[in-house]
Amino acid sequence: MALELVTGALNGKRGSFILQHKGSMRRDAYRLDVTVVPDSGTDQLIGIAGTMTIIPGGGKRSYDLSTRLGESEHETQEVQAASRG
Repeated sequence: MALELVTGALNGKRGSFILQHKGSMRRDAYRLDVTVVPDSGTDQLIGIAGTMTIIPGGGKRSYDLSTRLGESEHETQEVQAASRG
């Protein structure tokens, strides 16, 4: 398990939130669940909820982040990530 602080803007709304990475591996089966920690959103991202999927391929790290803010808004976007060292 790992926790990751994400700071920036989603569709023009600024703030931060925490992602929880929870993985398991058994023989040839690998599973990774990444979710937004409830009540972790700040500023304009208060109330954020959602999940993230890691998209493998081509030596790049890509992520599909699906989030909700409030009851009616649903945003899905692909995020390109750069490793920080």
